Amino acid sequence: MLTEKWNKTARKYLLGRKIVKVNYMTKEDRDYMYWHKRPVMFQLDSGLVCYPSQDDEGNDGGALWMDNDEVCLPVL
Repeated sequence: MLTEKWNKTARKYLLGRKIVKVNYMTKEDRDYMYWHKRPVMFQLDSGLVCYPSQDDEGNDGGALWMDNDEVCLPVL
């Protein structure tokens, strides 16, 4: 039940969207978040900006794993 709820939420925001911008978080944005690391960020055609964090409380930037753990965009 919980998994389906979050699957539905993820689909609502991400499914069928196009990535229109990719860059690493700026040092200024990192400092604003009180983080130590700068993760990769991407913006969707809906205007939504996405970035990985180390946990669901947003305590620090996180790495983005892709393609069955074959590719990783690290934090800086």
